[in-house]
Amino acid sequence: MTMPQIYLAIPLLPLFAAIIVGLFGKQLPRAAAHIVTIAGVAASFGLSLYVLKDAMTSAPYNETVYSWLKSGNFSFEIGFLIDRLSAMMMVVVTFVSLMVHIYTIGYMADDKGYARFFSYISLFTFSMLMLVMSNNFMQLFFGWEAVGLVSYLLIGFWYTRPTAIYANLKAFLVNRVGDFGFLLGIGLVLFHFGSLDYAAVFSVAPQMADTKISLIGNASWSLMTVTCILLFIGAMGKSAQVPLHVWLPDSMEGPTPISALIHAATMVTAGIFMVARMSPLFELSSTALSFVLIIGSITALFMGFLGIIQNDIKRVIAYSTLSQLGYMTVALGASAYSVAIFHLMTHAFFKALLFLGAGAVIMGMHHDQDIRNMGNLKKYMPVTWITSLIGSLALIGTPFLSGFYSKDSIIEAAKFSTIAGSGFAYFAVLAGVFVTAFYSFRMYFLVFHGKEKWRLKKDEAEHDAHHAAAHHDEEHHHGLSPTDDPHEPGWVIKLPLILLAIPSLLIGYFAIEPMLFGEFFKGVIFVDAGAHPAMHELTHHWHTIFHSAAGMALHGLMTLPFALAASGVGLAWFFYMKRPDIPAAIQKRFATINCILENKYGFDSFNDRVFAAGSRFIGNKLWLIGDVKIIDGALVNGTANLIGKLSGIVRKLQSGLIYHYAFAMIIGVFFMLSFYSLKF
Repeated sequence: MTMPQIYLAIPLLPLFAAIIVGLFGKQLPRAAAHIVTIAGVAASFGLSLYVLKDAMTSAPYNETVYSWLKSGNFSFEIGFLIDRLSAMMMVVVTFVSLMVHIYTIGYMADDKGYARFFSYISLFTFSMLMLVMSNNFMQLFFGWEAVGLVSYLLIGFWYTRPTAIYANLKAFLVNRVGDFGFLLGIGLVLFHFGSLDYAAVFSVAPQMADTKISLIGNASWSLMTVTCILLFIGAMGKSAQVPLHVWLPDSMEGPTPISALIHAATMVTAGIFMVARMSPLFELSSTALSFVLIIGSITALFMGFLGIIQNDIKRVIAYSTLSQLGYMTVALGASAYSVAIFHLMTHAFFKALLFLGAGAVIMGMHHDQDIRNMGNLKKYMPVTWITSLIGSLALIGTPFLSGFYSKDSIIEAAKFSTIAGSGFAYFAVLAGVFVTAFYSFRMYFLVFHGKEKWRLKKDEAEHDAHHAAAHHDEEHHHGLSPTDDPHEPGWVIKLPLILLAIPSLLIGYFAIEPMLFGEFFKGVIFVDAGAHPAMHELTHHWHTIFHSAAGMALHGLMTLPFALAASGVGLAWFFYMKRPDIPAAIQKRFATINCILENKYGFDSFNDRVFAAGSRFIGNKLWLIGDVKIIDGALVNGTANLIGKLSGIVRKLQSGLIYHYAFAMIIGVFFMLSFYSLKF
């Protein structure tokens, strides 16, 4: 196969697998669903590795596959841009997707929609690959919308649940808000740059840096600032930044494998990737970068606070994703695009690991997701325990683990940034370290250590069952039934956990120097070091103080972020292992703050009362006025009523009496004679 054929095969293999399983899944044996889709994604992963290896030594590939549409001087094309950024993303997407596919065999084993689910996740992989491989805005938008559509299908996969239908509709509508801004940004690019091809747009961007446009009245706006902010609004929807973050926690209504796929490698990383890809545009607007930085800071800190009060194991990890996406966005705003992509990569591995570990816990707990009902699961689920510990340690930035290298680099980039808002960003990401460590290990200790609270529930259930049997109490008999002890799932679940734990441990150590301080992203990501010195200072820091990944980790043991992370872990252990009465007392003492957090800062209630209720009110009024009064009342029924009244009048003239008709004829002759006499 030639390289262009390989590039084409990588997205098409998952697409063909999705089509085969989607159309013929009911006719094929049940096992065919996972065999076909896993084969397609595994082949894509293998080819992606080959493409990454080739991209390390070859020049970027930027060619059109075919022209979709020509309109005047504009051409809309499908094409691939394969450089080190897209090749690295292809490997991450296909690897995480492959692990999720394998895991799904065990997790969805008894589900009626087995084939449908595999078809969807394979289609999701195709959509994300088309997004990251695109060489133009049109194909980027196609992949952008495709991942949104498939996420809608997957979040609402269990469509008999009202909560799932609400969640997928919410995700779809919130993303449409962001996508409207994104589409306006693409429209500005097409109108002012005359092309949607990345290379063409980037080549003329410096000449357009000082261009002004009029949007409202005679006020002039910077074209580059407006374009970049509109593009970033699209990223705010996909990558769940405040205030367009509200859909992400509710996406937990989907099955756990799709939670891992959405939160780790696809969908939410699309916005981060897009901004990094657009670095030649964003570097020309410090205002846009400041906007990105502040939005990311708010998301990183305030979404982390919400993780502290969550009791659903998946929602704790969901708010962790929101917070980490905020960290990536802070790096983008500080012009440390390579650091954002580096954290995107490391985060993909340990976040997928945490979600799949949570899924294993849910299976072991017989689908109970409340961490308050768990405890001491390390005794019963050792593989899940150790892999979840690795994921949690990577998440909080433990030295030598992958998350440490990317997270500490973001903190340093915020520190060295000179962009407006960088002071607040530095405080937010520092405070976020403590918050992340606290809620992560709160969950870890409650799930894997401490008292076996599920056993208390089991004893209560057994007591109720005995009581019901003794008294023939039908109500108790159909109540809570005794459960078995938690158990470790099979190897089809454990293997992806182990394979994801390996890069969660090692990838940061080996990848930091080439990706951040080497030439991995040379010619791909552009930074104006004079205007935005954070990356330059970070590189200088590396060469003068750290010298190596090991040196950075050893130095990290003496820094404030490590002290904050250790404090967060220690406080979580003290509160939830030694003195569980203290968190309860704090919750009672600060009831107002707890209420604010429980209400998620009021974003959901505001959206429901203003946007949802407002839309329903406007729709109801339009229906009453437009449909009932104008269309039905005036046009349809009004016409019928008018004709009815006219016919009633005419009917009175048709009496059937001869002398009435004779009288009408005489009157008629009289008027005709009068008319002619006047005329002549």
